[in-house]
Amino acid sequence: MTRPALPAIALSISSLAAAQVAPPAPPTPHGACPSPAQLAWHDLEFYGFLHFTTNTFTDREWGNGDESPGIFNPTGLDARQWATTARQAGMKALILTAKHHDGFCLWPSRYTEHSVKNSPYKNGKGDVVGEFITAARDENLLVGLYLSPWDRNHADYARPAYIEYYRNQWKELIASYGPLFEIWFDGANGGDGYYGGARETRTIDRTTYYDWPGTNKLILSLNPDAIIFSDAGPGCRWAGNESGYSDETSWQTINLDGMYPGVSHDHLAHGDKNGTHWVGVEVDVSIRPGWFWHEKENDKVKSPEQLVELYYKSIGRGANLLLNVPPDPRGLIHENDAASLRGMKRILDATFARDLLHAAKCSSTNIRGNAPAAFGPALAVDADPASYWATDDATTTGELLAELDTPITLDVIRLKEAIALGQRVEAFAIDYWDGAAWKELTKGTTIGPRRILRTDPITTTKLRLRITQSLAAPTITEFAAFKRPT
Repeated sequence: MTRPALPAIALSISSLAAAQVAPPAPPTPHGACPSPAQLAWHDLEFYGFLHFTTNTFTDREWGNGDESPGIFNPTGLDARQWATTARQAGMKALILTAKHHDGFCLWPSRYTEHSVKNSPYKNGKGDVVGEFITAARDENLLVGLYLSPWDRNHADYARPAYIEYYRNQWKELIASYGPLFEIWFDGANGGDGYYGGARETRTIDRTTYYDWPGTNKLILSLNPDAIIFSDAGPGCRWAGNESGYSDETSWQTINLDGMYPGVSHDHLAHGDKNGTHWVGVEVDVSIRPGWFWHEKENDKVKSPEQLVELYYKSIGRGANLLLNVPPDPRGLIHENDAASLRGMKRILDATFARDLLHAAKCSSTNIRGNAPAAFGPALAVDADPASYWATDDATTTGELLAELDTPITLDVIRLKEAIALGQRVEAFAIDYWDGAAWKELTKGTTIGPRRILRTDPITTTKLRLRITQSLAAPTITEFAAFKRPT
């Protein structure tokens, strides 16, 4: 028998009910937000820098530009050792100095004779950039390159013709070795040099000489997802120091108007609340006192404990950490450097192996649209970076409570915001239940991509996150707790 059709009124009621239970819309993005490429860059957190050129063989930090290519002759270069060392240290990418200020190119560039093609390395048939790219990708590492804007060798530096040369080399590098995850510019520009035999001092207008808008546009047309690093981004920015730390208050947004690479800016690590552009912070620091390998520094390599301290003061404050590990004249990462990296990795692995709040019972003072499945507090402890606790638009403060059946002992807290929707939190505090009352454990200002705080060890069954100030409805994608190894 044919089943009769449902009455139209029943269909209307069913549709209305479905509409009533639909989850609320997610928060509207607040202010400047990261691009998909910038989001992926933030997730990298930790990667390496490889400073390697003629300086490695002259025991200098900056070459004059008159160094003979004949001095570049690594006896046992093994780019796979670089990549393996980086991967085993927990790095997710590597950046190589394709050309430093001395102008010597580690690939056989067709635009200059001052390159590896005129060195004894592999009888002039070597290509250090190519070996690096292949080895890193074989180890599943992303690759980036640094091509110094300053060139103390080139005869046309400080003249218009050099800009064409510089751009041609970027075209050559990207075409031969791209795509690159990061392209690195620094602020060292102009001064004394060889300059093709002129041996003189040349200065430039750092705001106009390189035509940075045009140069960046060219690079991004060739490598659209590249993150361009400089004092002024536009992909990511310098933290303002080479000591390995960012500010405790750190906005990933900044007002870019009037900013140029190599021009002094005093707010690079702090950023600007409600800044016009999202330009994430990158902390660059060397594992040694210098950026290039020097034998006299073999006993001055940062210890595992010092590297862990850098981790908390950079990654722990929302920045990415770019750690320089320079190859030695053999073309290998020195044993002391590799040992410190392994020690760092052991400490961090032991610390972050287990989130003590994972799957804790959670509650909160507000849930967006009263829809716990979509925006409830449990989503901050579910280990899913795509889910988050959010409040109603009008609610810019709130509390998230995590309760456990058995006591935990912790001394590290990690928080993350859903930064695809912008950076929001201005101030927060963490409390713990001591069995009789709430006590404040720690507090901070910004969170952003991540905030990792060390505390005195405490044992508790309840931990509370209080968002005390926020630019818009908070969006917390992670509330986690850990215990450092003894």
